[in-house]
Amino acid sequence: MNIQSSDNIDSAGVDLPTENSREKEFEPVLIGFFCKWCTSAAADLAGTTRLQYPPNIRPIQVTCSSSVDPVYVIRALLSGADGVIVGGCPPGDCHYGSGNLIARRRLAVLKTTLKALGLDEDRVWVRWISAAEGPKFARTMREFTEAMKKKGPSPFKNSWSV
Repeated sequence: MNIQSSDNIDSAGVDLPTENSREKEFEPVLIGFFCKWCTSAAADLAGTTRLQYPPNIRPIQVTCSSSVDPVYVIRALLSGADGVIVGGCPPGDCHYGSGNLIARRRLAVLKTTLKALGLDEDRVWVRWISAAEGPKFARTMREFTEAMKKKGPSPFKNSWSV
């Protein structure tokens, strides 16, 4: 079928989304920075055991959660992510000793800074998920996706240029 105008779209039975339906159908774009030793391995386990979780997460594997610079998180938000989650080894289980503790401090400072600037710090989550916790990974991704859906589109991407 050759559609050449908006009148033809209506006659072809194509329903274009309205402003209200776009809001109802909002699917957040989410970035996940995942430690290769634990959280990324948990994601693999969740996948191989066929656990269901939303496809909204764009995973980025990092060597350690401590390698996630707060600038990466800010850059993701400014580039259009509706939320960012950092996943690392549970405290005491880091393959690099205290890497996850470093990440926890850095991201706590980032969240405090976002709050001080009047920005929504709850768009950034930090979770500790071990390699054996595939079900916890899937559950956390579902919870994160639902939380970001409730928040709606991020205001970061509309108010800054990168």
